[in-house]
Amino acid sequence: MPIEEASQRLADVRARIAHAAKIADRKADAVTLIAISKTHDADAIQPLIDAGQRVFGENRVQEAEGKWPKLRETTPDVALHLVGQLQSNKAEDAVALFDAIHSVDRLSLVAALARAMDKAGRRPACFIQVNIGGEAQKGGCSVADLPSLLAEARTADLPVQGLMCVPPLELEPAPYFALLAKIARDHGLDGLSMGMSGDFETAVTIGATHVRVGTALFGARA
Repeated sequence: MPIEEASQRLADVRARIAHAAKIADRKADAVTLIAISKTHDADAIQPLIDAGQRVFGENRVQEAEGKWPKLRETTPDVALHLVGQLQSNKAEDAVALFDAIHSVDRLSLVAALARAMDKAGRRPACFIQVNIGGEAQKGGCSVADLPSLLAEARTADLPVQGLMCVPPLELEPAPYFALLAKIARDHGLDGLSMGMSGDFETAVTIGATHVRVGTALFGARA
């Protein structure tokens, strides 16, 4: 993607975030735009970095390890967020590479991350992923299990910043975003990782602090 196109796509998404924030009487800079770069190689990512984007999201530890160390050599201030499911045996690798982990969803992963963080002396921000629609095929803890998982994460001294969700496809996302926002408030959490290319404006009006945008920035995947 040419730098001109990357700059235009980035400006467009930022303008849409700013407009949605204004509607909700929020400041646009209260929303972190995470550019979802999964499946895109370094050559596709570099133009967005050159255009000024500094926060990126990946789905898999191994894929991120293959491209980000080199990209970060020239742009060390890039922040990297893991937004995909994390296996407990990859906890150490994730803690070493990522600045935030959005998919904490079970007790075994809390324990693995706590060990990895203690060992590395590094504590990436954590979001607990909630399976907000109760979908069997999706990751995330159930709404009912959240209080005990959150308590365990806090006991383990994980830096829990907020909650994350992916609403059911094909359904109006607003009620699910509103439910996540209410649950976060009830547990004294400020961070809300919610909203993707098709619904990030709705998420921003409901209080998203982090939106995960791929297609609107990179174009449709092949």
